[in-house]
Amino acid sequence: MALISRGLLIVALLLCLGGASHAEMVWRRGALGDPGSVDPHKATTLIENNVLEDLFEGLVSRDAHGALVPGVAESWSVSQDGVVYVFRLRPDAKWSNGEAVTADDFVFAFRRLMAPRTGAPYASILYTLKNAEKVNKGEVAPEALGVRALADGRLEITLERPTPYFLEQLAHFTAKPLHRKSIEAFGADFAHPQHMVTNGPFTLQKFIPNDSIVLVKNPHYHDADEVALDREVFIPLEDRSAALRRFMAGEIDSYDEVPVEEIAFVRKNLGEALRISPNLGAYFYAFDTRRPPFSDVRVRQALSMAIDREFLAGRIWGGVMSPSYSFVPPGIASYGAPAEVSWKGLSLAQRREEARHLLREAGFGEGGKTLDVEIRFNNSGSHRATAVAIADMWKTIGVTTRLIGSDAATHYALLREKPPFDVVRMSWYADYPDAQNFLFLGESGNQGLNVASFSSAAYDALMRKASGEGDPARRSAILHEAEALLLKEQPYLVLMDYRSSDLISPKLRGWEPNALDVHPGRYISIAP
Repeated sequence: MALISRGLLIVALLLCLGGASHAEMVWRRGALGDPGSVDPHKATTLIENNVLEDLFEGLVSRDAHGALVPGVAESWSVSQDGVVYVFRLRPDAKWSNGEAVTADDFVFAFRRLMAPRTGAPYASILYTLKNAEKVNKGEVAPEALGVRALADGRLEITLERPTPYFLEQLAHFTAKPLHRKSIEAFGADFAHPQHMVTNGPFTLQKFIPNDSIVLVKNPHYHDADEVALDREVFIPLEDRSAALRRFMAGEIDSYDEVPVEEIAFVRKNLGEALRISPNLGAYFYAFDTRRPPFSDVRVRQALSMAIDREFLAGRIWGGVMSPSYSFVPPGIASYGAPAEVSWKGLSLAQRREEARHLLREAGFGEGGKTLDVEIRFNNSGSHRATAVAIADMWKTIGVTTRLIGSDAATHYALLREKPPFDVVRMSWYADYPDAQNFLFLGESGNQGLNVASFSSAAYDALMRKASGEGDPARRSAILHEAEALLLKEQPYLVLMDYRSSDLISPKLRGWEPNALDVHPGRYISIAP
């Protein structure tokens, strides 16, 4: 009996050791909230981008440092005039069901993106494609779009005009291929786990709202041998403090934002787990310029001038934000220093006196009616504290404020659908490092993303002029002129620029800080 017991013990130990060598590698990734959609043509937020980045691969992709690398396209060429691109697809690119990824898959996806019936809120980002805007507005058929499949696994894309940031755009989730048979068979349900066919390093196994999104390694991915993770589990945690507790308990391996009120504690107790790095992200409020009194630039400027941005960034956000007087954040090499509001040099007292004067001109304040403002924001993070502080600042110029907070899903639905509102909190993270990716939020034709519903013929003309300018220096000058106009009109109340403040477990390998704050799961591994 003793001998048998000893033998069984040895077998058990061997099994355990063998099992340990094949232990599943899982990245438990805390997310700022639930994705609104995993359909690349319905998504709008960074939350969704993080999921889609690992489900689908476009013609180009991004490495761990945020730099462009080949994706489905193994190589490409550009015509001398910079208008026609020809991409040669890698022959080993496959869908998760084993079928080959073809140039026709991209043609289908781009046409679906621009088709008016799709209602893609982000379609305008690829108006750089020839006839894209006309297709999206129903003026011409989808077949007129400047995208076509060539022989021998090649894809030709024709642009409206030379676009220096076009390759950067192709790394965006709107430029992913889609599996046509799945969409034709299941319609909108193609994005459900049981139907979704993807071509990225992972596939969608499970999506339980407010609980988890589970991705599993795609064995058909062309670089599957280099993908270390077996699973990537996104855990929506809108409550930043709860996320911190779960991180400290070892229940999640990373989280995208440290609660501001805990920054000092985290710096003291978690050491290198806190990663703070520059980020191309802007934090601002949008006015509903469709209706009075926010259709009056004097009201918008008065409310902007009364705000102490240094207090917000330093005291409310604990130094993980920078005060901003520009619409485009600093750090874009091709743009240089951004334009700034004309009144930045005034003291806060001077600004508030001018704000009262502007409100009197608009019929509010002394001898007039009181200006009432309603701020809408999502409850997570320090957004409520920011709104409370701004309400106190506006009180100094005679403005009364109501605060309405909601969960992230409800809030982002408001940004997409744009029912009447007064002021709404929003932020913007660069899809690609170019000033145009911020300034296009003010274009009147950008109905899906122009939350302020701002409309200015002069501004639109400047943006068109910049898009047609081939000289980088002249293009930058035109964009600076457009930014100055946007700041003068102030449809977006600029407040702060982001810095990334991530919690990263020391077990996590392959996570690299970068200005776009992208961290693809294909480069991540978990140390023992």
